[in-house]
Amino acid sequence: MVREMTTTPTSMNGGDGENSYTRNSASQGVAFELVKSLISEGIATKLDLVRLISPSSPKILRIADLGCSVGPNTFTSVQEITNYLKLKCRQRDHDVEFQVFFNDQFSNDFNTLFKNLPSDRQYFAAGVPGSFHDRLFPENFLHFMHCSYSLHWLSSAPKELVDQDSPAYNKGRIYYAAAPTAVVQAYSNQFAKDITSFLNARSHEVVPGGLMTLVIPGVPDGVPHSQCGFVATHALIEACLIDIHHQGLISEAKIDSFNMPIYIPAAPEIKALIEKNGCFSIEKMESIIYGEEVVKLLYIDEQMVSSQLRAVWEGIISEHFGNDIVDELFDQFAKRFAEAFMGSKPRNNGRTVLIFALLKRNL
Repeated sequence: MVREMTTTPTSMNGGDGENSYTRNSASQGVAFELVKSLISEGIATKLDLVRLISPSSPKILRIADLGCSVGPNTFTSVQEITNYLKLKCRQRDHDVEFQVFFNDQFSNDFNTLFKNLPSDRQYFAAGVPGSFHDRLFPENFLHFMHCSYSLHWLSSAPKELVDQDSPAYNKGRIYYAAAPTAVVQAYSNQFAKDITSFLNARSHEVVPGGLMTLVIPGVPDGVPHSQCGFVATHALIEACLIDIHHQGLISEAKIDSFNMPIYIPAAPEIKALIEKNGCFSIEKMESIIYGEEVVKLLYIDEQMVSSQLRAVWEGIISEHFGNDIVDELFDQFAKRFAEAFMGSKPRNNGRTVLIFALLKRNL
């Protein structure tokens, strides 16, 4: 029997207040810094402007950032990408205009996003609300597509997790870090479905020969999910919610009917799914290990990490459990994070990577 609806992702905290994503998205910004040289190289060596820009049509390159949210990171990334494309165009004597499409869910705070558009931008901007697991753009419309720190979000938590008759019934848990194999497999299966839907949609929207860059937090190949730093950090939210349940602040039924709709893949999983889909060729795929200096920058203290997680999770937690537990939850999280990851323990052991993929739309 299925007890309740599966968990569906919601948007990051809007506005520019203390708990907003705008103020608490440093880790996502660092991710782009780590891959921007790979993007520049990909545009320089893999983008065929002669094929993409027809002499008989307006000279415009269309770019999309999928899962843009509201923070400054999307403006940094699209400006860098536009600069790389402009350099490529100048080298080929092309005078080109640029149009950038910012995409996120309907509930995203597009008002804050567009209020903060850079005044000196050198592109035309537009918003495209909707799930990137479905079609968003016309046929053969986009030349370059970027999606960073978004594809680990599932379209919904697997329905088997709330089905009491399923071997993947996730009773007493909200995640897969310490769950049986059937639960992990349910998450993996849902990720495979979502990536396939994503690639199928993009195969219609990206012009043949167009490029797409994906940046996904990942599990190093051969490392158990439970030992991945990203998974372990989110497992602390599970532990805190269970403690709050034991305090009598939320019911057991609320725990059993909630599952976090994120999955952290390994590079071979992504590679196999892209190759099976067949619509894009993999021009480059690389796993980037967070260096010690980067980790120190991201994890200055437990409160900073708690604030970043709150900016991401407050909406979905409040929607399911109510607003009353939010402060308690993230106060507990900060304490648990300090005990688990700060102090004398090593801050980085190669257990967290960024997976970068440069894909080209097949002709």
